[in-house]
This record gives sequence, structure tokens and C-alpha cells, in this order.
Amino acid sequence: MAEEGYKERGFFFGSDKPGKEEADEEKGSGGPTAAVSGFHILHISLEKVDIVVDVLVTNPNPIPIPLVDIIYLIESDGHKLISGTIPDAGTVRAHGSETIKIPICLIYKDVKDTYGDIQPGEIIPYRVFVELLIDVPIIGRVSLPLEKKVETPAPYKPDVDLDKIEYDRFSLEETTASLHLKVENKNKFDLGVNTLEYNFTLGDDNIANATLSESTKIGQCGEGILEVPITFRPKDLGSAVWDIIRGHGAGYSMKGKLEVDTPFGPMNIPFSKEGGKEQVKERSRN
Repeated sequence: MAEEGYKERGFFFGSDKPGKEEADEEKGSGGPTAAVSGFHILHISLEKVDIVVDVLVTNPNPIPIPLVDIIYLIESDGHKLISGTIPDAGTVRAHGSETIKIPICLIYKDVKDTYGDIQPGEIIPYRVFVELLIDVPIIGRVSLPLEKKVETPAPYKPDVDLDKIEYDRFSLEETTASLHLKVENKNKFDLGVNTLEYNFTLGDDNIANATLSESTKIGQCGEGILEVPITFRPKDLGSAVWDIIRGHGAGYSMKGKLEVDTPFGPMNIPFSKEGGKEQVKERSRN
């Protein structure tokens, strides 16, 4: 039966004089709405950052509304960095809401190639643009544009170097010492060191290999010292230790991994360093 006098009420249509049932259905009805409800950094490394943008879509109507496409764009200072489309993003149930998660991966090399002024260690401001295309019955396709400002870092690998070795006791049977590792944080944000995994070698001899839980905060663009205790048996080792005993010193190498906290989430940072010549330096005792 043809009906007259229909008018548009947002994205819901009904009679000018609805009956009681129609009025009840109309209560709270209107156009679908969308808002950026969250921004999460899932994983961050020296190469990339994985983020998720949460978009809350609310449908006040008595019928489900399909999401046709989600189009997104990320830019920084007017430079387009990444864009994409998520097709067939699902359906928002009647009188309900759905949180749509948009996964995005930012690769720092691509960011730097696009935006040459970005320096490692900086915090980068972004603008996230999202457009939801919704298929509304009778009306057809409707666009809901969204925008949000966010920040992520472009991490700079900290420099880990051997500052000195202090020997508490040096003997052929058992030697105890402390490695003083200098960590230089070149980032414009703090690093909280939680765990250090390391392998330390003198000459060709593996001296120490362990994991140390170390809680140290290193401020932005600052330095910190990690003191790592080691114990080894020189008589079981080779020529490098004998060079140290004779005062000639020996080259060293170390490699490992730092587990750190940042304002943007945890990171695992590998490091390696070679140097020399390391000589015996007894710890002063009062």
C-alpha cells in the first residue's frame, strides 16, 4: 500500500502520524553515529609500530545497518604516510553499537622516506582520518568522517658500551668482577630498563652469559650505568686472560638485549659492541 506524507527523520523514515507501535520503534531513533573511542599501541620496535584505532559505531534504528567500507589515512605535518581500505567491515545490530578495530602498521623507514625532517628518537604527531561508508536502508550509502590526533615515537637504538671492569678478586681459581655498562639514551623520551641479557667475551673466551633483572630509569637524551656482577675461572680460559695478567690487556666483545619500558609500551632492544684493550683494575677498598 502506498503511503503519503513520509518525511526523513535523520536516517529513519516513518509516517507523519505513527501508531503506538511505530512511535515506540521511533523512540530514540536517528542517524547512525561514529566516534574514535580508542588508540592503542600493540607493539613497538626499532623498525615499526603496530597500532589499533577503535571506532565506536552506534545504530539507534530498529534495523541492522551494514558497514560497507572503512577508509583510513594517516598523515604527519601534511605528509601522507599510509592509507588503506577495509572492505565489508560487518554489521551494526539494531538499537546497538559495535567497536570496529582498524589495525595499522607504521614502518619507520617509510615514514622517514616520506617525511625527511623526522629524526630518530623523536616523538611524531599524526592525524588519523577515518571514513565509514554505511549502507542505510532507503537512503543508501552514507559517509561518516572522523579525525583524531595521536603520537608515536621513532625510537633510536640506545648505545651500550663498556665503561670499565672492576675486579673484586682476581685469582686463577675464581675471579669476581663487575662490568660497568654505560647506556646512552638518545631518545626524546625516558627508558626504564627492566632486564638485561648479555654475553661478554674477552679475546676468544666467553667470560659471562646471563640474564640480569635491573630496574634503572634513563632520562630522555641522558645516560645511565648498569653494574653487572660476573664470576669466572681464569685457569679454564685461554690466552686473553693471561694477557690481562701480564698487563697487555685484551679486546672484548659483548652482545645482548635490553628489555625497557617507554611511555608508549615495552620494547626489546638488541645491542652489540667490540672494544679493547681491557686491563686489570682492582676495585678500591676502604
